[in-house]
Amino acid sequence: MTILKPSTSPEPSPESLTFAELGINSALCSVLPAGLKHPTRVQQLAIPAILAGRDVLALSQTGSGKTLAFGLPLLQAIHQQLESVSSSASNAQALVLVPTRELAQQVTMALHAPASKLSSSLNIQLLCGGIAQEEQLVELTAKPQLIVATPGRLLDLCTQSHISLDSIKYLVLDEADRLLEMGFWPDVQKLMAMMPKRKQTLLFSATLPEALDSLAGKLLTNNPQRVEASTRNAVAADIEERLYLVNKGSKAQALIALLKQYRWPQVLVFISARDDADAIAKRLLKAGINAAALHGEKDQTVRSQTLADFKAHRIQVVVATDLMARGIHVDALPVVINLDLPTSAPVYVHRIGRTARAGANGLAISLVCHGEMPSLTAIRNLTARELPLASLADFPVTDKPSERVREDGTDNKVAPKRPPRDKQANRRSLNKHSIKAFKGKR
Repeated sequence: MTILKPSTSPEPSPESLTFAELGINSALCSVLPAGLKHPTRVQQLAIPAILAGRDVLALSQTGSGKTLAFGLPLLQAIHQQLESVSSSASNAQALVLVPTRELAQQVTMALHAPASKLSSSLNIQLLCGGIAQEEQLVELTAKPQLIVATPGRLLDLCTQSHISLDSIKYLVLDEADRLLEMGFWPDVQKLMAMMPKRKQTLLFSATLPEALDSLAGKLLTNNPQRVEASTRNAVAADIEERLYLVNKGSKAQALIALLKQYRWPQVLVFISARDDADAIAKRLLKAGINAAALHGEKDQTVRSQTLADFKAHRIQVVVATDLMARGIHVDALPVVINLDLPTSAPVYVHRIGRTARAGANGLAISLVCHGEMPSLTAIRNLTARELPLASLADFPVTDKPSERVREDGTDNKVAPKRPPRDKQANRRSLNKHSIKAFKGKR
């Protein structure tokens, strides 16, 4: 597999390249958003390879423009196909699979904007849970050429013969690492079995776990090219990271103190458990902070409304689980706070990647307790960053490190062995009890 990485020589000025020079045609260039003049690094590397028909594994930081990196070539190919045939009614040619409903909606919106101006007959269909299936079936009668879907809902529709994938020419696995981690892969495999073997396959991700690296070698067979628009598993340079060591039981109060001290207009707080997300949101409301919880157990209407209110500044703080880490895009989101560290190091990269998007600056704060040192060590190893722990004013640390946690941060879970004599004594006692249990009463 050919690998394209950022050059070690000085990078050309952004103004030195245009989308037209990458191969995007004049029709599509003319409908791009007014503020989108020059391609990002991942777009510069991926678009020519995709237009050349090559399979691609693209690694790039969150918020770096991955959606248009694969979206523009797909829209161009579909538009050219529609222009070359007399009828606009065509089976789906392109499929974008994503792990969450929110990300599916985000990708659909990003692609629909230029597509609607490019051609009235170029239809994009969103297929995900939380939306009535009957409503989606009505929309499918318009015969979309490009589908953005979550695996579960699409598989349901395919097994019920409501939609066919036998004409798919382009397959995109967006946030491919998350599709593996969240257990979607069996569904993805079933869907791929319904598609033609000959198709262009594109994998996009911000991190490259070993499982994805191995998978890419099997899926990408058409003159594949790996695009590394940034250092693998890297955190965007525009994100300032602050980590504070606090007592486990002090985290909620520390969060409230930070929110009241700095009064950020928008804050996204990540926590691992949905029950904790609800509890923390209630504590923030009680403290006079306008907050709401966002997790997978919420009704889709509530999830969509909460996110809309957050973007419109009607809610200051959203407390979200990792399910939301890939689907939340808020322009110029200033702050992300990890109320706990994720056990999966790549999730940390995705969480804090919600800020500092599209070249903006951002702040990522993590509240860390002694018990999370193994997670912190894994994050440091993955990102190759020192991530020093600082103290937080008015929150002295009184908790003691667990004896099970070594100095290097790894968890020593090996229980001490009992002396052989103790084992033998236990066996003798057990035998005595067993014999008594079988003796009859006299």
